[in-house]
Order: sequence, then structure tokens, then C-alpha cells
Amino acid sequence: MTRYPVAIVGAGPAGLTAGYELVKRGIETIVVEQANLVGGISRTEMYKGYRFDIGGHRFFTKVPQVDRFWHEILDTEFIQVPRLSRIYYQGKFYNYPLSVSNTLSNVGLSDSFLMVMSYCQAKLKSTLKLTPEPETFEEWVTDRFGERLYRTFFKTYTEKVWGIPCNQIRADWAAQRINGMSLRRVVINAVFGSQNAKSLIKEFDYPILGPGMMWERTQELIEQKGGEVRLNTKVKRIERSGKRIERMTIEQNGQTQQIEADAFISTMPVTALLQRLDPLPPSEVLAAAKGLKYRDFLIVALIIDRDDLFPDNWIYIHSPEFKVGRIQNFKNWSAAMVPEPGKTCLGMEYFCNKGEDLWGRSTEELIELATQEAIDLNIGVLPGDVRDGTVIRQPKAYPVYDGEYRQHLQVIQDYLKTFENLQTVGRNGMHRYNNQDHSMLTAMLAVQNILGERHDLWNINVERSYHEEFTKEQWKTATQKLTESKFSNIPDREVSV
Repeated sequence: MTRYPVAIVGAGPAGLTAGYELVKRGIETIVVEQANLVGGISRTEMYKGYRFDIGGHRFFTKVPQVDRFWHEILDTEFIQVPRLSRIYYQGKFYNYPLSVSNTLSNVGLSDSFLMVMSYCQAKLKSTLKLTPEPETFEEWVTDRFGERLYRTFFKTYTEKVWGIPCNQIRADWAAQRINGMSLRRVVINAVFGSQNAKSLIKEFDYPILGPGMMWERTQELIEQKGGEVRLNTKVKRIERSGKRIERMTIEQNGQTQQIEADAFISTMPVTALLQRLDPLPPSEVLAAAKGLKYRDFLIVALIIDRDDLFPDNWIYIHSPEFKVGRIQNFKNWSAAMVPEPGKTCLGMEYFCNKGEDLWGRSTEELIELATQEAIDLNIGVLPGDVRDGTVIRQPKAYPVYDGEYRQHLQVIQDYLKTFENLQTVGRNGMHRYNNQDHSMLTAMLAVQNILGERHDLWNINVERSYHEEFTKEQWKTATQKLTESKFSNIPDREVSV
């Protein structure tokens, strides 16, 4: 039996942020992680010297505390990366953000006119309140953009990502991910560039060796300051008594150990957390946990014998005839990610569920599929160009916002709030499809709670202001103004991401 002031489960952005904030204050802390790398889905994998993300991870935020954290850890090892992404649909590439000339060229004057008319019709119905409050993703997007724009730029990709029809996805997800966007704003941005006060960001910070560099460095600093980060360590059981967590049993290299702590922070999937409690939670809580769903993800990294393929950081593949959902060009994130001259590394990203055919295919079969799709997409890959590749599978990458998730999550949230010394943070700890800066903010506030403050982590709101609607100048100004602010004095609107 070993006792610590604080024990943290999970060494992703949330867990490591909490660990670092604690050891900076001289509070002895242990972080346990079942994987062999830190960073969670923000880690950087490596294969034969090639580095690649589990999805792309940009570093931009409205939260000054998060920005200070990032630059305190890496500072001069960030690079500025220009953002460039496009949408592939029905054999054509659409600029994203949309440009008028490109969209007109691809869609044609007739269909463009029908899209605008569909949009105007939807806005009129919404203004006159002729339609009920949207409850599904399909209703939410159609209400704001019109049916034709919904079907062209939202439906096929969203269903590919989630594996369920858009009329079974809650409107919550749309409100969180694309809130504040409008056709009017898109057109203004397309015609006048960045004249609008709020526009999609044109560049972002990025660690020169990928996002995992941030979390590997954070691990080092935690250990330098006397904390522990144990990898390849599974949580087998979490013992509770009344309103308190007493201890957890961990297993590392076949050896078990019990860890006691005054406070616990968990970033593991909330469903797994509840199933490891001893005694188990009430039956209705376990039933709610079983009702929460996740979408899994795999990436096929292809090493290609070409120096330059296309200028984008990433491309969204909306066309349903292709299984690939998104393509990352890691050399365009940072040239240091690709160690050999004359080569390119693409990340072919597939959204699927564990147990499906795609998930169960062998590495060789997936590389063959990704290679053929890269060729068929006409992105510059020719037969014989792919020299090597590897596959990384990521279970529980995305919490699913289906029709039942909200009621299930409310049951779980109410139950977890009864514990005096347990806080759940991060994407999986809160079953929230958030970004890493929101995960980090919840972790920072969890530390403040341990130090005596009172923050309701479940009410940290990221939906009110979509994170990309913020110019670089606004972001810098907000950071300067709020640099010395205490968490407890920041209104909810200021911590929105």
C-alpha cells in the first residue's frame, strides 16, 4: 500500500495538465496510464522515424491559462503553421473555408442559386418560427443552412464519421462544433478575406515534432518535480466507501499494488470507471453507462516516395464511395515529421466501430485499401509510390451524441457528483466531444477544487463560442488582458473555447 495526496488516472492532456499543476505547487502526485505512450489521442506515434498524429492537433485557444501552459512547457519549440484544408466531394475539391469562385466553379450557377434559395427559405422559416426547435443534427444544420447545403457539405461526411444517420445524432453536437457559422459569414469571408471581425483562423501553433512532444515534455517535468508517471499500468479496481474513494488497485508488469490518495482525478472513459468501482454503483447507473456509445478510429500511415503531393494540411473526404474520412499530410504540419528527403507521409483516417469488418482487417489489407484509395482520389499518389506503412487503432476516440446519450449522461453525472474526493475530466472522463484545451481547462479547475475552490466542471461551457471564430489579434489581446486573472474570477463566457 502506497499513499499519495493525489492520484490521477490517465496521462492524456487532462491527466498530465492536472499532474503538472499539482507538482508545481509541491503536491506529490502519481499519474497512471495503461498505454506505453503519454498524450492519449493527442500523442505522436513514430514508425521508422516518421512521426504522425492520431488525427491532426492544432494548438490555438481562447483560454489564456491554457496558452500560458503550452508556452511554459515548449515555448520556442512551436512553429507557426498556415492552415489549408479542402473538402473532396463527387470528384471535386472545395476550398475550406469556402471561396465563391471555387464553389461556383464546382457546383455551377444553377445549383448555387438553388442552394442560396434553400438557405433563404430555411432562414425565413426559422425567423417566423414555422419549424420546431431542432433536436437532431439534420434538423439543426438544415434550419441554419438549408437542405441543399446540408446534403452537400454536412450529411455524407458526418454519417461517415459517426456511422449512424444524421437524424439519429443529437443537435448538441452540431451546436458544439459549428455554432456561430452562417452562410452570410462564409460568403463575407470568401469575398473580402479576413475583413470580418470573426473569421476562421489562418494559422496555428504546432510543436515542431508533433503534439506528443508537448505531453512527453510535460511527463519529464512532472518527474523532475518529484511526481510519478507510470506507463503500461492498468487500473483493476477502485474501492469506495460512502461518499469517498479510498484506494485503487493497479497492475504493472504483472505486479499489483494498492494506491491510496486523499483525492482522485480520472480521465479514463467514464463507462470503464463505473465498472471498476467496488462495490459497483446502483443498477440504474450501470445501465446508463452501458447506454453510452463511442466511435473508434484507425489511421493508416503511408510512406510515399514523393517529395510533394498537395498543399493541404488535411482533406475531408465527403464522397461516400470512399471509406477514408480524412487525409492528413504530416509534412505540411511540420517538415520535421518526415525524416527522409523526397518522401511524404500521409495519414489515411478511417472511422469505424470495434468488431466491424474494417477494424478487423489486417495491417496488410488496410495498407492495400488506403493505397488504392489514395490513388483513386487523384491527390498525386501513383501506383508504385507507396513504399511502406503502418496502422494505429484508437478505441473510444469519439463520444457519440446519439438520441439517448444525454439522459444516460445525466444519470452518471448526478451519481459522480455524490463523491467528495473524485473528479472526472477530459474527453472520455466527461463523455464530451471537446478539444484538448477544454480538457486541460477542466483539469486546471479540478486542481483548484483540490486546493479549496468550488468549480462545477460539468458546466464549463465550450458550446457558446466556436473556437475557430477568433482572429489571431483578438486571441493575443484576450491573453494579455486575462494573464493575471484567477480562475474563480473568470465568467463562463471568458472560459468558453
